[in-house]
Amino acid sequence: MPYYASAEQVMRDRSEYARKNIARGRSVAVLTYTDGVLFIAENPSSTLHKVGEIYDRIGFAAIGRYSEFESLRVAGVRLADVRGYSYNRRDVTGRIVANAYAQTLGSIFTESMKPYEVELCVAEVGATPESDQLYRLTFDGSLVDEPDFVVMGGQAEAVTSQLRQHFHTGLSLREALGVGVAALSSVSPAANGAQLPAEQLEVAVLDRRRPKRAFRRVTGAALRALLTDGADAEPAAPAAATTAAHAPSAPMPGTPAGMGDPAAPDTAASISGRSVSRVASHCVVQRRTCRSRKPSG
Repeated sequence: MPYYASAEQVMRDRSEYARKNIARGRSVAVLTYTDGVLFIAENPSSTLHKVGEIYDRIGFAAIGRYSEFESLRVAGVRLADVRGYSYNRRDVTGRIVANAYAQTLGSIFTESMKPYEVELCVAEVGATPESDQLYRLTFDGSLVDEPDFVVMGGQAEAVTSQLRQHFHTGLSLREALGVGVAALSSVSPAANGAQLPAEQLEVAVLDRRRPKRAFRRVTGAALRALLTDGADAEPAAPAAATTAAHAPSAPMPGTPAGMGDPAAPDTAASISGRSVSRVASHCVVQRRTCRSRKPSG
């Protein structure tokens, strides 16, 4: 008898295989805030990015097998470039890129032996917060339009429940980053109950205030400053430094005792007076010597 399996069983096996492998990765969260869209990924690597740029105002985030979602990102960049060059840059929208991804993932899931172990998010920033768009794509080509935030990979359900409790519209960049990092830290084993450090995070934004290319990465000191509580407390001046600032300076080598010491002004004045009197007496002696000489010739 030839090998036979029902189509339902085959699709179920492929779905379980893809979900199991996607859940092994670290989570990625995409949130909207007042000035655009925020991408937060738990990613200790500084070169293998989970977040990238597709076009002027379109961003990309993914979870799963790196080689597979990186090939999809490159294909999306090429699609956007060709369409923008052929027609107009305004004709490149996040919905078009998301539809292309959905068709590609759907055909791979049904025709290939192994599906892609990826989940994608295509985000587009608009002129107003109401026009921002977030599209979530699963491994089987399903396309969903999310209103406020998207969570993929890892313990996505736990992170989503945390965001539902603390997220609200109108958050600033600092507030949205704090909410997203707190949600990711609550389920991350690398956090150990604390907040994930900047070295473990990959953060980028689609900033609607930028004139053309809205995508930019937030790294280094800028990211650490956003992760802090923002309290600009004045540090207390050390007592030793204050004492040294008001202490009299030590005299230079070879300087007579009392010179340069503000605590002994009388000694300095007496020494300086004796020096002036010596110079004056020397000048008087020289003048008398010159007068006593008779001119030659």
